[in-house]
Order: sequence, then structure tokens, then C-alpha cells
Amino acid sequence: MQRLHALICTCTNCISNGALKIKNALEAEIVKNSLENDILVVQTGASGLCVKGPILTVQPEGIFYQYLKEKDIPNLVQEHFLKGRPVKSLMYVSEVEKIPIPKINDIPFFKDQRLIALRNRGVIDPESIDEYIANDGYKALVKALTKMSPEEVIKEIDASGLRGRGGAGFPTGKKWQICRAQVLKRKSSDPSASAYVICNADEGDPGAFMDRSIVEADPHSIIEGMSIGAYAMGATEGYIYLRIEYPLAIERMKKALKQAKEYGLLGENILDTGFNFEIKIFEGAGAFVCGEETSLIHSIESKVPEPTQKPPFPAESGLWGFPTNINNVETWANVAMIINWSAVWFSKIGTETSRGTKVFSLAGNVNNAGLVEVPMGITLREIIYDIGAGIPNNKKLKAVQTGGPSGGFIPARLLHLPVDYERLKEAGAIMGSGGMVVMDEDTCIVDIAKFFLHFTSDESCGKCSTCREGAATLIEILDNISNGEGKEDDLAFLEELCLAVKDASMCGLGQTLPNPVLSTLRHFRDEYIDHIKHKKCPAGVCKALVRYSINRDKCTGCTLCARECPAKAISGTVKSPHQIDLHKCTRCGICVKVCKVGAAYSE
Repeated sequence: MQRLHALICTCTNCISNGALKIKNALEAEIVKNSLENDILVVQTGASGLCVKGPILTVQPEGIFYQYLKEKDIPNLVQEHFLKGRPVKSLMYVSEVEKIPIPKINDIPFFKDQRLIALRNRGVIDPESIDEYIANDGYKALVKALTKMSPEEVIKEIDASGLRGRGGAGFPTGKKWQICRAQVLKRKSSDPSASAYVICNADEGDPGAFMDRSIVEADPHSIIEGMSIGAYAMGATEGYIYLRIEYPLAIERMKKALKQAKEYGLLGENILDTGFNFEIKIFEGAGAFVCGEETSLIHSIESKVPEPTQKPPFPAESGLWGFPTNINNVETWANVAMIINWSAVWFSKIGTETSRGTKVFSLAGNVNNAGLVEVPMGITLREIIYDIGAGIPNNKKLKAVQTGGPSGGFIPARLLHLPVDYERLKEAGAIMGSGGMVVMDEDTCIVDIAKFFLHFTSDESCGKCSTCREGAATLIEILDNISNGEGKEDDLAFLEELCLAVKDASMCGLGQTLPNPVLSTLRHFRDEYIDHIKHKKCPAGVCKALVRYSINRDKCTGCTLCARECPAKAISGTVKSPHQIDLHKCTRCGICVKVCKVGAAYSE
């Protein structure tokens, strides 16, 4: 009998839902039933569908279990592992047919993805370097150090078409070439001249968890990518900038660095090639502005994390004045695969100008929220309705927000849009680092634009008056519109102010800060007009513009709404139609939620 592997996801999300208790219970049941030689329990990083966690995948059978509880484990072991009958009640259930789908590769969420950066997700123990090596780990580093010159490595990365996955999409090979050229220039006068490479894992977007998940699931892929990059650019030291809110990612990365050093894959004279490279972890305090390159550098230097004017760019003069290359987690995770499988292989995936795949954190009003990796050029419809299984409760899609808090909103009518750098930009959005928030018909566009502006305003370093004061003024205008105090000329002023902030701000945070307003004005202007001219919030979110009423023809006089109303604003006798005193009503909406016959409604 082939030994089974019980792969338990132990990412942050699954652990918070009790994954470690599941792991302990499973190990105990295996011992209790003398199955130690038949089943090996392995902890893994995120499989991607961790919204349904704790999850367990049994390989090589491919059986996928979700929403596990400790009480489920004895029966699961008895039925599946002893009797060979997988437990259907614990399996994924299709959103359409409402039937169990036993195998992970048949679940739409998994079968429609293409994994490169996430190649080891849910497959290996992230705390075991041996498992990483067994899956071709460090093979690319060996190839680069023993069979390729630094120039050949850069040429391969450039030919692949890999663009930085942190947001701007700058060609990675070009970035590496600029940094190497600066090192060679300095070496002409100082033979000991070197450079720094940095992994930007300072992920601060609301709803984003790409970087955290990759670090937790496959930390060695980042170490290997950074080592190859350091060899190519002439760097001897690197930093991984991890925000302190990611304790599990930090813990696993520390273990991975220690293991790599013990195996001679970091440190002095790596693989007897004369190449020296060290990596340190820098724990950031969680400031969103530190995602900007120069702010991140200042943070490592123990300076105030504020951006500085470019040029010079970090590749010319970065950390402590040395040439510095910064790529984000996903970019580094792609490097080894390109070296192993070739630039030609990678460049055939995606579109003409956006090669390869992209990792997204699919969040919001979508059934299969989670971490996905898809080929560039896939449509929004395929991501949301095929992989994401559509909108909960059969609600209508209103918009998709991409690019994080400074990204843009794409309306439902553009679901056919291919997802790549250029097409998203044309639609008024950006790729960003990979946040994708799905919003249904109950979302107020004015309110959500205001939410993201509040975030970026709070996270602004305040150095630029246009960013600092402009954001405050934009929020003030949106507040007025939400409160029914908006004026018709507010829309023209909003656009004018957005463009001023965009043009005059120093760093990417300020330059993209107005995007939520500009994109919503472009695609959802009618909703702004409803708020201003008709004093109405179509989604019923802006309390000042919502009126609650009770349909007398539908009301059965059950008194439930009157009993639940915290403001005592509802009156009426038993079995008689009730009514709401609008002067007392606080617009909490409880009456609508508790009414069983749909008599209470908002307008």
C-alpha cells in the first residue's frame, strides 16, 4: 500500500481557525489506530482556498477536505484511512450543482490556475529545506553559479519579459542591468565595491495577503531568487523587509535562512564558487508608505520613512549610498523558475507586453475568496466567476477594485477585460501588487472610495502638501456628498483636485492616491449624481440619505421589528400594520434585517 500524505494547511488563516488542533488530533488518531507507517502528516503553507479552512488534502489521492473541526477527525480516520471511504460531508461543495467535489484538481478554484510563483503552495513543509530541494529547490542557484555568468543570468531574466510584481511593472531584467552597471562603474575605482538586494515584503494593502502567503508557504523560493539576483548584480548582502504584523512569516523565514546557511547555500564561498552572500531580515513597523522604495530604504537606515526625489534611483544610489535593487516577494519567487525552465518558456505565458502569471488575493464579495495565480491576459469574468465561483447569495456584481487602496474600480460591464498592465491602466485601474476586491450591488461607490482615501490619507507620510492637504480636502467633499450636502459643482472640483494631487506628489502613494475617486467618477458618475441631486444612496449605505419605511400591505403586525428597534422608533399593535417615526429613527437597518415578510424596507 502506498503511503498517504495528509497535508494540513498551517497558514495564518487556517491556524487562526484551529489548524494546529486539527493536526494534533489527526496525529493522535493515526497513532491510536497504528497507522504511522501508512500515513504521514505534513504541515504546509496556504493552498489558496484558506477561507474554507482548516483544510486538509490527502495525497496522492487528491482528496480535499474543508471546514474541519476536531470532532471530525476520528470519523475521518475511520472512514477514509481505515475503510477507504472518503467523507463526502467534509468535501468542497460546488456553488452551482451543490454537490461534493472530492478531488482538489476538479475544484474550479484550483484547476483553472497556473502556478509558478506559488508552485509549492500546499505541497511542501515550508519549514523543511529538504522538501524544497526535493522539489527542484536551489537547482536554479546551482545552475546560475556554475554554468552561467552574471551577464547571462540578467539576459535570461530580461528575455523572459518578467516585470516587477510590486506595482509599477518595471522590467526586472532592465532593473538588474542598471544596478550591475553601477557596481561595475564603482569597481573601476574600488575593486571591493558591491551592491544590496532587497525583498520588499511590506504588504500593507487592505485585503491583500499575497506576500505573506508566499513567505509562509515557500520561504526558500525567495532566498533562492534573491541569491541568483545578488550573483547577477554583484551584491554581497541582502535584506528581506517584513512587516512585524506577520509573525508566522518572520518565524518561517528565519528558519529558512538558518537552514540555507547550514547547507552552504548562504554565507561565504557558496557551493565553492567564491560567491559570498548574506541575507538579513528587517522587521518593519507596518507603515504603508514603506512600500515605496526610498521610504523603505530610509526605514532600514533608521531614518524617517519618507520618500525622496528621483533621480537618483536606488539602483544608482540606494541603501547607505550603494547601488540597491528592490523587488517584491512575487518577483523574487519567479526567478528560479525562469532560470530552470528558460526565458522562452516563461515568455510564452501571458500576453505580448505582460508575460508570465500574476498572483492575486481575491477578496470581498466572492464565494471562493483566496490566493490565486493566473496567466496574464485572463479576463476578470474568468477570475471572479470561474475561479471565484461568483457572488454570494446570487447578488449582482457592481465593481472590482484592483491595485490596492490607490488602485481603481472597474465596473461589471467590463468583465470581459483581459487582466494585464496595459488594459487595467486603460480602464483607470492599476495592477498594483495584486489586491483584487470584488464588490456586489450593496456596495456604495462613494462610501468605498472614501474608505480607501481615508486609508491612504492616514498612511501618508505628510511630506508633500499636495498629498497631505489634498487628501483631506477630497475626504471632506466625499463626506459632504455622503451626508446629502453635496453640490453639483463638487464633481468638477473633485476631478481638478485629483489631477493636482496626482501631478504634484513626490512618490507613488501620492501620485496614485486619487485613483479611487477618478475611476469611480469615470465609471459610476450616475451614483455620485444620485447622492447630490436626488439625495439618495442607491446601495442604502449612506445613513443620512436612507429612509426606512414599512409597507402596510405586507406588515402582519408580528411586532418583531418594534421589539428589536433600539431607538423605539416603531409603533403599532399586534396584528396591525406598524409604522416608523423618522424623527426617532437612527437608520440602523435592524428592522429590515429582522422582518420575516419583507415589509420593512429602505429607500
